[in-house]
Amino acid sequence: MARILVAVSGGVDSSVAAALLLEQGHEVVGAYMKNWTNEDDLPGDCPWEQDIIDARAVCDFLGIEFRILSLMEEYRQRVVDYLLSGYREGITPNPDTMCNREMKFGIFREFAADQGFDFIATGHYARRVERSDGAVDVLRGMPDKDQTYFLSLLRQEQVRPALFPIGEMTKAEVRKKATELRIPVAEKKDSQGICFIGQIRMTDFLAHYIPDQPGNIVNPEGKVLGRHRGLHLHTLGQRKGLGVPSNTFGKAYVVVAKRFESNELVVAFDEPNAPDLYATRCRVGSISAIRDPLFLKKRALLAQPRYRAPAVSVEVEPIDETTALLSFSTPQRALVPGQVCAFYEGNCLLGGGVFEQIFS
Repeated sequence: MARILVAVSGGVDSSVAAALLLEQGHEVVGAYMKNWTNEDDLPGDCPWEQDIIDARAVCDFLGIEFRILSLMEEYRQRVVDYLLSGYREGITPNPDTMCNREMKFGIFREFAADQGFDFIATGHYARRVERSDGAVDVLRGMPDKDQTYFLSLLRQEQVRPALFPIGEMTKAEVRKKATELRIPVAEKKDSQGICFIGQIRMTDFLAHYIPDQPGNIVNPEGKVLGRHRGLHLHTLGQRKGLGVPSNTFGKAYVVVAKRFESNELVVAFDEPNAPDLYATRCRVGSISAIRDPLFLKKRALLAQPRYRAPAVSVEVEPIDETTALLSFSTPQRALVPGQVCAFYEGNCLLGGGVFEQIFS
């Protein structure tokens, strides 16, 4: 029997994770990470109060201790500041992967170790496999809800004490289990907002902290089509929210570039031959590996450039231990500096890095 601290969010996934560990006979404690309370009055729904009520109700129902960890200062420093500084610099950060690395598997894990827990557990759809040498591999979850992409910036010391109790289940199976156990949040909808912040649109979040810097929206030839509020509010590959009608039947504009020198947002028709929209080569930095160093030599791997994109073959040319050039086997749409690229060998997550430069 192990002593396990479960990161309970008030949602069905973490609730079922805690229930499964109890069924296995472990000593389980639930802890809610209070990272954000929307004291800045952002527009949107920040349901932290209801989430705490739900998380407490689940723990009471399961008969386990419930704790609240106040980590708002750390979250602002490690996640929010990272997010805002990235957008100010013209890149598109990934707060979910950073939140996992710095908060759940960072501060939360360290707190658990200090409190004498053997493991932490989360509601991620991922599988943990312990090897004969004591190292841990992270494998993809079931196809309908694999979340290993968001774990790609973790290191071995972060995943070794981590458990993923629902990793072998589909979302439907998790819902069914919650209903069978009569867990209070069995029918609660999944959160779709910014990590730990809630149902707040990213554009509203950014507008609250970064002043508008209006400029022209132009086509690749420089023709002015409209105005934008700020380049930081847009990302490559974006189609919605541009405010520029194409006036051409069956075609829509997509962001293909941001010209910071002239503060111009460049759009083109969303077609396979749209300039700068597709690329096969890029540079990835800040690379971290879950187990072995990723790129000791040139090798062929699978790379997943975004959460909902398939993993595709890629040739890797190492520059140093944390930087590499990638050559995708097929052109990739809207590779975005600041976003995360996850690396796999089969279903095994090897690690990840951050897109730094995209080559046409």
